Amino acid sequence: MLVSKRKRYLSGSDWVLNTLDYMMKAVTSSGNVCQIVLTLKSPLSEQQLRTALNRFVRQFPVLQGKVARDFKLTPYWKIPATMERDVRLDVSNIRENSPPEFLFSELVRHANSPFPDGDEYIDFHLFTSGGRCVLAMRFDHRLFDARGAESFLNLFQSSLDDSSLSGDMAFTSSAELTEWKSKFLAGKNVNRAIIALSKSIPRTLPIQPAPDKGYRYRLLTFSRQETAAIYEKAYRDAGYLMESSFFLAVITQAMHELCASRPGTGSCYLIPVTMDLRPGKEPLQEVFFNHVSYLFYQIPVELAADLKGLAALFKQQMYDQVKSGFPRDLAAASLLTRIVPRGLFGKLMSFPMNGKIATFAYSHLGKSSYQSQEFMDSPIENIFHMPRVPVPPGLGFFSSQYDGRLNLVISYLDGIMTDEELEGLDVGIRRKFGGGPK
Repeated sequence: MLVSKRKRYLSGSDWVLNTLDYMMKAVTSSGNVCQIVLTLKSPLSEQQLRTALNRFVRQFPVLQGKVARDFKLTPYWKIPATMERDVRLDVSNIRENSPPEFLFSELVRHANSPFPDGDEYIDFHLFTSGGRCVLAMRFDHRLFDARGAESFLNLFQSSLDDSSLSGDMAFTSSAELTEWKSKFLAGKNVNRAIIALSKSIPRTLPIQPAPDKGYRYRLLTFSRQETAAIYEKAYRDAGYLMESSFFLAVITQAMHELCASRPGTGSCYLIPVTMDLRPGKEPLQEVFFNHVSYLFYQIPVELAADLKGLAALFKQQMYDQVKSGFPRDLAAASLLTRIVPRGLFGKLMSFPMNGKIATFAYSHLGKSSYQSQEFMDSPIENIFHMPRVPVPPGLGFFSSQYDGRLNLVISYLDGIMTDEELEGLDVGIRRKFGGGPK
């Protein structure tokens, strides 16, 4: 194992995310970027925020690293000795009587804008409007996954009250180019699963990627009372603590209705779902880079009409994959891919499904890793994510919960569906959650 402040070997999951970023830059206006949005009930001081952010991020030179390789052929994150520039904070003042749609359009524009510098991976944008404000932290998925980004913001908030917090850290990592036999055995398990998945053609929404295309978003947010009712229904229909299976069943049914209204082929719905693999032993190290693997759900089209049956099917497929060790085998087998250049690896990833990697992507973050109800003394109204989804499929659903409120974000490549279809998805999901049309 390598312990270093200047080098952190990338995991297989990290290399997958680097490859997806490379692919997205070729077909959309930016790479694999996400942003966390904090809606605040009172304004922030621009100068105080700028000073506090720069004081905090100065402790983490990892934020200005880059990918390199050494003689071991394993890619690593090359970390500078010190931060070479301040973190960027942009400020926009919006008229107090501007409609909420205008602010959201500004958030969408920020989410779609590429970083101006090739070695930038994080920036902030403060939107102020009268006595309220919104803070967006945009980040490169090569450096953070969603939970890690929330934890980073949580560390920042904690640092305001505890000056002893230190980002002086050495990363523990490994080239992992040993024990080839175990990795190939893991690869055999993964390969069998992929072959089984590839026997059916997934339904997909056709996409026409272009370098100038961005993403659009729809935020479905629910009150504490609505959220409690949704979780009660989820536990009743899918089982205690099985809300993600219920959410996924609801989304799949809504997508089934959309796909049924379109001409097209496909005998199943294929859905990759993230699974957190953090061991919880080194919290600071687990803030940075990616600590996820994936489950793959395959649902025959003819079974999509029964909500309870669909939730049960998702539960069973989850149990089967976890029992077989698929997520950890996938993480282990992906370590072998790091010797493959990103361009070639991207082609290999889409080969088994003839480019139809999935119908849509899904991730359930659960309760937020941001633990405070304030951000720099301003009460937080809500926190949600605005991710860009790899192409294909160019469509994803992301659920999370903050302070007892459920949020569901639909992220989709511009042009993949009409405004009427998006409205139908929104209404269908709300209705199946039990809340009725908005």
